[in-house]
Amino acid sequence: MKNYLSLVKFAHTIFALPFALLGLFLGFFASGDFRMDWLLLLKVLACMVFARSAAMAFNRYVDRHIDGTNPRTARREIPRGVIHPRQALLFVIINSLLFVITTFWINRLCFYLSPVALLIILGYSYTKRFTFLCHLVLGLGLSLAPIGAYLAVTGQFALLPVLYSISVLCWVSGFDIIYALQDENFDKEKALFSIPSRFGARKSLLISNVLHILCALLIIVAAIISKRQIDNLYFLHWAGAVIFIALLAYQHTLVAPGKLEKVNLAFFTTNGIASILFSLFFISDLFI
Repeated sequence: MKNYLSLVKFAHTIFALPFALLGLFLGFFASGDFRMDWLLLLKVLACMVFARSAAMAFNRYVDRHIDGTNPRTARREIPRGVIHPRQALLFVIINSLLFVITTFWINRLCFYLSPVALLIILGYSYTKRFTFLCHLVLGLGLSLAPIGAYLAVTGQFALLPVLYSISVLCWVSGFDIIYALQDENFDKEKALFSIPSRFGARKSLLISNVLHILCALLIIVAAIISKRQIDNLYFLHWAGAVIFIALLAYQHTLVAPGKLEKVNLAFFTTNGIASILFSLFFISDLFI
């Protein structure tokens, strides 16, 4: 169990999960029935876990030969033989099936869209072989969290969760570019595609900055629309937005070309805290 949790980097679920909860509670509010549906909450959480586990395990399966030649990733579970490739692939299939089955027990729209979601999150694993826009595909995969949770409650699309989904796309793509700086030289050597291998560290950080500025603007626009659509919101959602944007800016002070010692702090700690606090503040404001 410990090896499989490590394989899928279960702790990284913290990035998208708070935004999924945000979408879920927005859906409860939009439905006009703000009572907690605990069973639906468990189903949404299960979908998050199954989908992300399938995506991460598939990525490790597809990249096993690449990971084995990269000093940074050579100690991952499949390259060092802790988990056999066939076991990892079976794990992917089981989690994918569980994801689809769970969406069936949510509503018809989520069930019909579940293959599209799987196509995006599993297909990402191949994108580094042909496009430097792979970071945006990863961002797209995680951006399904808020809109997917909203659809689970309401069964229909709405502007506000879509805005939060697009902001997640920009946010995740931006910090994934920062993380990919560690493999800039390796990707060039192996002819793999990424923004750092295509444009170099300095331009990559600029692109990451632009994506995070777009994310910040979308968060502000969404906060304004939230206030207009939800009359009883007070100040907490704005406080969450300010904290989130401040942490976006802070992570860019931690890295620079040739200065990657604090990448993990920027990637894991800062972004994890940002997503938790923003969603916590927004959901608290809804309840208040």
